[in-house]
Amino acid sequence: MTNAAPEPAGPAERASLPVLLEAVLSVDSDLELQATLQHIVDSAAELCEARYGALGVIDPERLRLTELYTAGLSEAERAAIPRLPDGRTGLIGALITDPRPLMLEDLTEDPRSAGFPPGHPVMRSFLGVPIRVHTEVFGNLYLTEKQGGGAFTDEDLALARVLASQAGIAIGNARLYETARRRERWIEGAAAVTTTLLAGRPAADALMCVAERARLLADAAAGVVLQPTPEGGMEIVAASTHGDPGDLVGTAIAPGSPVLVQLLGGEPVFIEDSATDPRMTTHVRERFGPSMMLPLQSGGQLIGTLALPRTRGGRPYDAVDRLLASQFASQAALALVLADAQHDREQLAIYEDRDRIARDLHDLVVQRLFATEMMLESTKKRSASAPAGDTVGDELGRAVDELDSTIQEVRTAIFALQQPPTDAPTTFRGRVLRETGGAAVLLGFQPSVHFTGAVDALLPEPVAGDLLSALRGALAAAHRRAQTTSIDVTVAATPARVRLTVTDDGRTESGARGTTLEWESAL
Repeated sequence: MTNAAPEPAGPAERASLPVLLEAVLSVDSDLELQATLQHIVDSAAELCEARYGALGVIDPERLRLTELYTAGLSEAERAAIPRLPDGRTGLIGALITDPRPLMLEDLTEDPRSAGFPPGHPVMRSFLGVPIRVHTEVFGNLYLTEKQGGGAFTDEDLALARVLASQAGIAIGNARLYETARRRERWIEGAAAVTTTLLAGRPAADALMCVAERARLLADAAAGVVLQPTPEGGMEIVAASTHGDPGDLVGTAIAPGSPVLVQLLGGEPVFIEDSATDPRMTTHVRERFGPSMMLPLQSGGQLIGTLALPRTRGGRPYDAVDRLLASQFASQAALALVLADAQHDREQLAIYEDRDRIARDLHDLVVQRLFATEMMLESTKKRSASAPAGDTVGDELGRAVDELDSTIQEVRTAIFALQQPPTDAPTTFRGRVLRETGGAAVLLGFQPSVHFTGAVDALLPEPVAGDLLSALRGALAAAHRRAQTTSIDVTVAATPARVRLTVTDDGRTESGARGTTLEWESAL
């Protein structure tokens, strides 16, 4: 018994094999999804000798085309077509609802054909095959106008199905790659927002940061943050757009709006077209199309809503967009809560430090005034029976000096308490107090500071900078010396000169106790 030899491949089959192999290799050569889809339609048109080709991407939720990649149409021909088919009607729609291969000799004679829009090239022969990614129909491949006339053959159908099968694998890989890249961008964006917010930005800047970063990540026309109003509605408090946000900020959603019920309940809202959706009631809705409205919620606390509208006719948000944006909103809400808590802790620390200053001021003033009182009382008693030449005048002079010193301490403490908690000091006095306050953390005690003269008005910036540098050096040197328990800082200014004197009681390397640094500059 002999086996019959296989029938040799015909000339057409042998000729198409290298083209098929090249087409398969070209489809697998790119991980970028858009480039992969264009490769598929170009390769299919060449492989089956079709004058025109198209690949329609199907939205599985809406069962219509969201993108259409073409081959054989010039830019001018494509621009002459007022609208591309969306897959709701005609043969394209038929392949979406019934994804099976379809081959026609003259598509104009098929009752399912809906005709061509103005400017569309005349087409008769037709071949369509579905492209599957695993079990999901990703899209359809359409070929028309067999070159040389006539209809597409069974061989063309077989080649197109082989290419569609390979294309499904390539599309699956490209989609995974694109989803991973999108996820990476959203994660990096959320991390950047968290870092920025925890750096101590003001509340208005923090909300603007969230809106702007989300807009860029979502490729949206605008990114806006809404917050609840006392009346029960929601108002846009921050807006980021490509240009001027115009009248977006201040736009309010009135209480009782259908979309507001979902937002205040912490539910996301996804909108196909803001301009036509009856739930949208604001006057700015007409300029936008697809939109996402995501709750900024953390630990049961609703901070506001992040809205990301695209332009009219823009690409709808898919399931991956909605998932990644929702995760970003949750992370941003947590960062806003943490930033607010950090600000509260910093404010509390400032107020606690002010309480400490007030207690120190109370103790210092009471002690000095009591000592001065005792000194004056003693002097009073001595003056009644003092012989000639006694040192009553010296005693009174020292009492006056103590009172003057006390007054200076009180002025310094009051000035420190007057500095706004969240503002860096802008006056020279404030900058000196900031330097000594920072040194107090290392020293374990607060240096005493005295000002004489109108230092804020007299010192120009270059001299003030040099004096502060000298002060830092003196404080650092005092910290390095052993057994330093007190430091006195005096800044005395006249219209002609300024003098800095820093005295501490630390021990030097030679064992001597007490060091004084003097720095002076002409004004």
